[in-house]
Amino acid sequence: MSQSSVRYLRNSLSREKGFSLLEMIVAVAILGISLGALYQAVGGATNATRIDEKYLYAIEIAKSVLADNSIVDPSANVSGVTEGGFKWELLSESVSAESIAKNSEDALQKIIVNVSWDDGVKSRKVQLVSVVSGVINR
Repeated sequence: MSQSSVRYLRNSLSREKGFSLLEMIVAVAILGISLGALYQAVGGATNATRIDEKYLYAIEIAKSVLADNSIVDPSANVSGVTEGGFKWELLSESVSAESIAKNSEDALQKIIVNVSWDDGVKSRKVQLVSVVSGVINR
């Protein structure tokens, strides 16, 4: 073997041992884009879970307010604020005006509980509506 062919073999072997700078830059760019997409997906899922948790908490507040106030006077406006910043409001409407006027036992009453809260720049709201039978204490 001549000396030029030995150099050629040595040079070709040394070129094939590693990655070129361009290949490394492309690999790092692909890795960065993949990690960025993964980070956004995890962040979105976390945010959705946080929002769902607040909706469930608001529903539990509405259920609790409804349970505490199964019959209320339609003229009464009851409201409050929880420690977490959830604002609730209890409204009542008569379903059958004649039966309420007579103060009968079968009077129907529509009870509405609104729970609202601020979630960053958005204002969110949950409404729970129930119809109950009973006499309103005046």
